[in-house]
Amino acid sequence: MLKPVTSEKAVRLIELNNTLVFEVDRRNNKMTIKKEIEEQFKVKIASMNSLIRMNKKYVYVKLNKKNPAIDVATRLGMI
Repeated sequence: MLKPVTSEKAVRLIELNNTLVFEVDRRNNKMTIKKEIEEQFKVKIASMNSLIRMNKKYVYVKLNKKNPAIDVATRLGMI
């Protein structure tokens, strides 16, 4: 399950770095998360980092240059 993060930092990352931030289930690994994002939003991922903080897992997904993160964020209702 993907839950988009809509904090000020997340919106700034969308605009500046073409990066989306999601809160995901802690038991999922990077490969399953990457596959789910690429299939659900029909985008290509350039790189991905994960962070576990306060028992929650966050993934920072940098999209390919051909896929603007602002379009995905607009579809999700973040912007």
